[in-house]
Amino acid sequence: MLNDKKILYSGMQATGTLTLGNYLGALKNWVALHEEYECLYGVMDLHSLTVRQNPAEFRKNARSLYALYVAAGLDPQENCIYYQSHVPAHAQLSWILSCFTYMGELNRMTQFKDKASKHSDNINAGLYTYPVLMAADILLYQSDVVPVGVDQKQHLEIARDIAQRFNALYGDVFTVPEAYIPKAGAKIMSLQDPGRKMSKSDENANAAVLLLDERDAIVRKFKRAVTDSGKEVRFLEEKPGICNLMNIYGCVTGKSSEEIEKEFDGKGYGEFKLAVGEAVADELAPLQKRYAELMADKAYVDAMIQKNDEKAAYFAEKTLRKVHKKVGLTERVRG
Repeated sequence: MLNDKKILYSGMQATGTLTLGNYLGALKNWVALHEEYECLYGVMDLHSLTVRQNPAEFRKNARSLYALYVAAGLDPQENCIYYQSHVPAHAQLSWILSCFTYMGELNRMTQFKDKASKHSDNINAGLYTYPVLMAADILLYQSDVVPVGVDQKQHLEIARDIAQRFNALYGDVFTVPEAYIPKAGAKIMSLQDPGRKMSKSDENANAAVLLLDERDAIVRKFKRAVTDSGKEVRFLEEKPGICNLMNIYGCVTGKSSEEIEKEFDGKGYGEFKLAVGEAVADELAPLQKRYAELMADKAYVDAMIQKNDEKAAYFAEKTLRKVHKKVGLTERVRG
């Protein structure tokens, strides 16, 4: 884009406050990536519309997500952090790509089946074609790599398939993206059910730590975390609850499983859970302070949004014009 670095693209939906899982599994890992990649991060508000939103709350959540990106350490001067809905090319390319996507491919998407079962009263076309919009998000910026969790691998695969199909017809138009898998913290599990991923939509308030939870609430949630039989802090397959807590503790302290086991040798689960809670609270304190400053500085945040929206739109339009030309759409007369 601006240099010879490869392009990395990612984003999060603008619904509710992010969890510790979002932070340790993705956001924290993104901070240093600009040194190696040209990074774009979207506030994915168009994707959020597959579920009915309260308009005022939705707008507030989108701005909150933008502030959390920056508070977590993503410098908007070094990364392009923008609103998906502020770049019309996303929706425009999505329609074109939908004409190059097969029904059978969308029918195989397991996340659609999962979400449809949870929102049986609102199984809309947007929920079904969600992967096409995601493909447009990625392909618009000629993304080389995309950080993905296990639940998004299918969506990246269909984006690759669409890109390859389009390229086979029209030449080298899109970069075919590869998955970027972080080394650690890829999957943080629920504190109440370590068999499920931590989620901000969990009905059990004690299952997820939110990034804006107060210190006492964070410590309390870890004290109530589900553990396993026995008393020893050991990283064993038959101890999913303890493994999850060790994973979290390791992510925020930088300690290995062996170091954690040695630190808590001869100590019980109660002492360990308290230590994890306090370590997480310490980790999130600077983020929360910076977030409060950003939310109070409307002029700065507005200026960064405008600047990065314009940057994203410039590169998105570049790809879209190329696609329009390839498929035979009439070029707009520009004054």
